[in-house]
Formats: sequence, C-alpha cells, structure tokens
Amino acid sequence: MRHSLTKGAAAALVALALAAAPAVAQDTVRVGTEGTYAPFTYQDDSGKLTGYDIEVLRLVETKVPDLKFEFVPQPWDSMFLGLEAGKYDVVANEISKTPEREAKFLFSDVAYFHSGSAIIVKKGVTGIHSLDDLKGKVVGAGTGSVHTKLVEDYLAAHPGAFEIRYYDGNVTPVLLDIAEGRIDAHVNDPIVAKEHADKLGLPVEATGDLLAKVPSYFVFRKDAKGEALKAKIDGALTALKADGSLSKLSQQWFGQDYTQD
Repeated sequence: MRHSLTKGAAAALVALALAAAPAVAQDTVRVGTEGTYAPFTYQDDSGKLTGYDIEVLRLVETKVPDLKFEFVPQPWDSMFLGLEAGKYDVVANEISKTPEREAKFLFSDVAYFHSGSAIIVKKGVTGIHSLDDLKGKVVGAGTGSVHTKLVEDYLAAHPGAFEIRYYDGNVTPVLLDIAEGRIDAHVNDPIVAKEHADKLGLPVEATGDLLAKVPSYFVFRKDAKGEALKAKIDGALTALKADGSLSKLSQQWFGQDYTQD
C-alpha cells in the first residue's frame, strides 16, 4: 500500500531537515580600513561603519557564504604595517597599486572601483588647471597616497617648482588649510574632496582635468592565507560584476558607474 503525506506533514519534515543541516562554517576575516575616508569608509550618524568599500565586501559575503568580514578601523599611516603584522587579513581603503606595494603585498586581480586624481583648490581661485600651474605654490599632500606620488614624480622632474607640505591620511586638515589660505592646492580623488567639503561646508573644489584615472583593489598579505582569500574575493567580484550588482552599488553611492575602466 502506498502512503502519502499531508502537505502539513511534508512541510514539517522539510523544516526538520533544514534545522538538522549543518550551518556553513564561517571564516572571520579581519579588514583594516580607515573609517574616516568618506564616502569609501566612514562611520554613519549611528556609529555604524559603512562606505562604498565596506558595502562592496558585504556584497562579497553574499557570494561567499563562508566569509564573514570584521572591520578594524586603523589610521592610514599604519595601514600597511598592520596588515604585515597580521592585525588583519585584508585592507579596504580605495587602495591603488604601486611597485613598492606590489613588492610586499598581494592585490586582487579584479578592481572594484576606478578613481581619479585631481587638483583641489579654494573656490574662486583661477589660473590653476594643471600641475604646471602650481609653480611657486604650496601643495598639501597625504603621506603615502597614490595621489601624492603624482605630485612627487612631477616635482622630481621639475625640482623646486613648488613646495610640498605633508599631512597624515585624514583629508580634512588639508581641505581646511586650503579654505583658510594656508596652502594653495591638494591632489586627491575629487569624489572624496567633495564629500568632505560638503559635509564641513568648506569652499573648495576640483579644478582642471583629471590628472590620472586609477583602479582600486583589495590588498592581502603574501602568504597562503592571503592567496586563498584573494582567490575567493576575486571570484566574488567577478560574479558581482557579471550580474550587475557592483555597478548598481556604484550608482547608489555616486550616481555613476565607476566600476568599469
């Protein structure tokens, strides 16, 4: 004799099977991030860490269920030292490649954002459209920044063209000094500069054309764990690009798709 289950009994058996199924074991991955670099990594009004870089990794979690990211706020000037020392396993902070960084660390193969470098000046300033126009000026520069590398390379080719005044990774003091006339210019991502200027009500703006367009990557240690983590995140980023999720996230944050080169 054949026996059949009622719909209720069948549903109960399915629920029981799901409850008995082992949960996916999650590997907690610590992420070093500045937490003061809006709109890429910062704390919102409730104190929650967010920003484009943070939300990209939260999307990665949906593609790789065994990964769980724990975010560790870290000052910019010790970001790479902390990664090297094992304080965290990956850095997410709109990081670009340089030969010096690639010699010591692994970078994701897939870029999740393409940023720009532009000259930032006080609103109303005229006559500055390129690095050539900074002759005799004082230029604020973030220590260790890829944007600063552009300024340093130019100065190496044009010794004495202008003065560089260095700041730590926080962009706010640089923009304040531009607004107050203590320095003349700064080179940074115009998206970042506008975000901070709008929030603080500072009269600064980007000028001229982009000096460079630079892809951003996640960074890992050069070890077995770093290699494995890189492979998982690259796979997830590839899938997020293919299904349009990464493009949609960029549109939500910036009103434009910055995920393509």
